Amino acid sequence: MKRLLALFPIFAVLSAGIAQAETVDCHVNYGGETQFISATPTAAPYDVAPIAIGSLFLFRMVFQRTPPGLGAIKVYTYVDRDPPQGATLVHQAEYLYPPLPSSSVSRYGFTGMQRVYEPLRDGELQYWCAWKK
Repeated sequence: MKRLLALFPIFAVLSAGIAQAETVDCHVNYGGETQFISATPTAAPYDVAPIAIGSLFLFRMVFQRTPPGLGAIKVYTYVDRDPPQGATLVHQAEYLYPPLPSSSVSRYGFTGMQRVYEPLRDGELQYWCAWKK
């Protein structure tokens, strides 16, 4: 019985972590194909790699809860151009953390429907993101 009681704090912490899991889920559409991309909170924003969307765009989400009062959800969209230019930032957005309650239940989440254009190849990427607590 003592062993079981000794493990109780560990189980409590683990279950609290599961109950407190937060994600940002984005619906990203390019060329008629939709990808669902999720992000969890990170303490190392520079380690978050972009995700390829088709052959043209790169999409990167950074979800930070800390430091308190400075938490944010940041979305970056790049165009993956041929060398030597490489990836070029074409869109950057920053949203409050936590998102306002009313914006989290709207049709297009807390971001609204966003459209990003790349003029050289005439590409359009659309995305919207929702926050789940």
